[in-house]
Amino acid sequence: MSAAPRLTAVVLNLDGRALLERMLPTLVDQDPGARLIVLDDGSTDGSPEWVEREYAGRVEVVRNPQNLGVARSFNRAVELADGSEYLALLNNDLELEPGYLRTLVDVLDAHPEAASAAGKMRSVRDPSRLDGAGDAFLWSSAATRRGYGEVDEGQYDQPGEVFSACGGAAVYRMEAFADVGAFDGDFFAYLEDIDWGFRARLRGWTARYEPSAVVHHVGGATTNRNAAFFGMLQRRNQLLLVIKDYPARALWLHWPKIALHHAGWLVASVRDGVLPGHLRALVQVVAMLPATLRKRRAIQRGRRVPVAVLDAAISPEPYAGDTLGERARSMARAAAPLFRRRG
Repeated sequence: MSAAPRLTAVVLNLDGRALLERMLPTLVDQDPGARLIVLDDGSTDGSPEWVEREYAGRVEVVRNPQNLGVARSFNRAVELADGSEYLALLNNDLELEPGYLRTLVDVLDAHPEAASAAGKMRSVRDPSRLDGAGDAFLWSSAATRRGYGEVDEGQYDQPGEVFSACGGAAVYRMEAFADVGAFDGDFFAYLEDIDWGFRARLRGWTARYEPSAVVHHVGGATTNRNAAFFGMLQRRNQLLLVIKDYPARALWLHWPKIALHHAGWLVASVRDGVLPGHLRALVQVVAMLPATLRKRRAIQRGRRVPVAVLDAAISPEPYAGDTLGERARSMARAAAPLFRRRG
């Protein structure tokens, strides 16, 4: 039996043949020793058959038995990468610049304390603009991508730590999964990577950003098909993350920010006509509470770092005002990059 490759790269796909036609040529020219897999999550557009025909011998196709969602598919990718040192998790709506994966592997080699690494994301629609420079997280529970929508003028050209890596274009250290555990499959989609990054932080791991690794991102190719459903998942999963991951001291110190943030999001949902989805999210949080509290007990028992260490990785609140109206407007801006992150 041949030795496992050092890097396994898994592309998550759902009805994305047109995207794969652009993405796969940029993937097969990456690390020549990597194992390349398209993990299909229930496509009906013939994309897995097309990959098998066009990339036979270069890219494997693995089919989920049914549509599992992003989080459980990520966990299937971790299983497929068993024996490798690193796992690249990739959306199907990316175009990788040469050396993207190799550069991130080198970053993780140089930083053994890092569980993940991600590069600079640019918009496919406007390459002069950033689509993200690593993920940021606030104690209010807002999560976003640094620099989203900004013209790239070199303001994010310094490598360093970020809160976490965007799960759709990152390289992960397999050893960290053995320590932190899997992605939370109950999230289905949205914030499962932020949740995992938070739990990794609780265990003492970090995340790295490397601007010399560049990837171009379409964004929203899958989620735009069912915007109401994915909007509901955003609201639900953000509350689940707070309940699970926040140490008790952080909850005590930051509950006013959390409360104002979610009140603002509720106002935004009323304004945008998506209140039924928001209420559905709250009902699901209540239904999932017993299981979430069991997860919380296990996560907090395993915490290795004090809240002060987490503070250093958390971004400051960007909101200029304290009224619910001002918070609602800021919420819409802050949520935009997350809403477009999935391919």
